[in-house]
Amino acid sequence: MPTAYITHPSSLLHDMGPYHPECPDRLHAIGDRLIAAGLDAYLRHYTALPATRAQIARVHGDAYIDSLEEASPTDGLHFIDPDTALNPHSLSAAKHAAGALVLATDLVLRRECKSAFCAVRPPGHHAERNRAMGFCLFNNVAVGAAHALEAHGVERVAVIDFDVHHGNGTEDIFAGDPRVLMASIFQHPLYPYSGTENVADNMVNVPLPAGSGSDAFRAAVREQWIPALDRHRPQIIYVSAGFDAHREDPLAGLKFTEADYAWVTRELMSLAHKHSQSRLISTLEGGYALSALGRSVTEHIREILAA
Repeated sequence: MPTAYITHPSSLLHDMGPYHPECPDRLHAIGDRLIAAGLDAYLRHYTALPATRAQIARVHGDAYIDSLEEASPTDGLHFIDPDTALNPHSLSAAKHAAGALVLATDLVLRRECKSAFCAVRPPGHHAERNRAMGFCLFNNVAVGAAHALEAHGVERVAVIDFDVHHGNGTEDIFAGDPRVLMASIFQHPLYPYSGTENVADNMVNVPLPAGSGSDAFRAAVREQWIPALDRHRPQIIYVSAGFDAHREDPLAGLKFTEADYAWVTRELMSLAHKHSQSRLISTLEGGYALSALGRSVTEHIREILAA
């Protein structure tokens, strides 16, 4: 079965200003590198549909959704916080980003595709149930996981997050839900300065100090992620794939390389083979050094295709 590559033109129209690191060029960097590596031809391309309000409301409150609709500008920028803004295309981009995870879930669970990568923006893992923050409006991976649980009757899902920033939004949405295991590795202390509290038994948080590299990352995966995932036995695995822990990224201080992202993808695909009938869905989160982002996503997708 093929691997799906899902995106939407609106992801390129969401723009928070000329100096903002979460920029449309991120998707160009990924697409160009996939073509140069010869991998693009092996992916089945899909265009996302917008998530419906009901699909988004599984993980976000109605008043919060209304507030974003009301804040969406007809021109210029509307800042929700100093880092997070909407232009006239942002709300559509956010709905299509969440919709990409819905489509990926449908394709994988219907066995039309074995796996999927969602090349979408804005990212999502900082968006809490009732709060936008950290460049994120809707929590895309949470929308996808909730769709698997509620629309497809899946009993156990896992959300893996290797973005350099803790996925506080995903934790806020799923903490205490025994159907969902979230396993996260992130730099601490660093924005959003969360993830060190033991908020729920279904959260496996592994904070790493600045300067940590391959050895610390791989040890955390082997010693903490894999045993927890083996106990949970997820029927589908979602990946919040942030690549800003790369040593070249300007927004943080971890020292990962493309080889680390390839390695962790192989480990996750092995777990997907073991527990999830190889069902894995990955979605773009962070990663702001454009060359490193393109190289890292390419290695991530190479391993997904090879599995």
